[in-house]
Amino acid sequence: MGKVDYERRGAAAILTIRRAERRNAVDVETAGLLLDAYRRFAGDDEARVMVLTGSGELAFCAGADLKAIAELGPAAAPEQIQRVTGSPEGPMGFTRITPSKPTIAAISGWCLAGGLELALWCDLRIAAEGSKLGFTERRFGVPLIDGGTQRLPRVVGLGRALEMILTGRVVEAEEAHRWGLVNEVVPPGAHLDRALEIAEGLAAFPQTTMLSDRRAAIEGIGLPFEQGLELEARLGSDSIQTGIEGAGRFASGEGRGAAGAGV
Repeated sequence: MGKVDYERRGAAAILTIRRAERRNAVDVETAGLLLDAYRRFAGDDEARVMVLTGSGELAFCAGADLKAIAELGPAAAPEQIQRVTGSPEGPMGFTRITPSKPTIAAISGWCLAGGLELALWCDLRIAAEGSKLGFTERRFGVPLIDGGTQRLPRVVGLGRALEMILTGRVVEAEEAHRWGLVNEVVPPGAHLDRALEIAEGLAAFPQTTMLSDRRAAIEGIGLPFEQGLELEARLGSDSIQTGIEGAGRFASGEGRGAAGAGV
């Protein structure tokens, strides 16, 4: 058992950070293993959803391993610093990659700093009661370089994002849910099971149009409105045949009264 486990369970690929003794903090080796595991998921056509989680219930991920960073020392060579911060895939493994398939963070306990950036990289976030989320690296002057400054405002709005980014305040799971930072709060220990339940629900939908609509939402949010509508129309046209087939099933009586809707 290494620092990162990859497990297929049904239609889901589960990536588990296994450094419970360090609150699942990510060092350089772990980041490389996360990237390898992500690439394995991306290349597996039968894995339709990725679930990212941490071992144990005390921490999803406490961020980058600051002790490992400190070992670079103040006299660290520029190439060492560039290797840590300038990775095209992201220092935490894959945070500068936009996945083509849905991703879910199953959170329990501490979800801090780069760990929160990993959670924000995911499409959905399921948190166990008692989980805590925040950019606590603010206290040490460590910058957010795994997408946090870009993704958090898109999820919760600029005002609340700046509150977390500037102050480093830790947000409890229930407040995070009210903000829309997490999608659901579940009883302790139920976070992974619920994430897998959602993953199976997503996997059961017609994939062509779901993935097309997902892409339109992700790529369109950064575009002017009219361009976003053009993107939606183009992607929708490419997947319209799936919709025509689905309309035929509805006309024959399948799914009436919203049966089967939601996960």
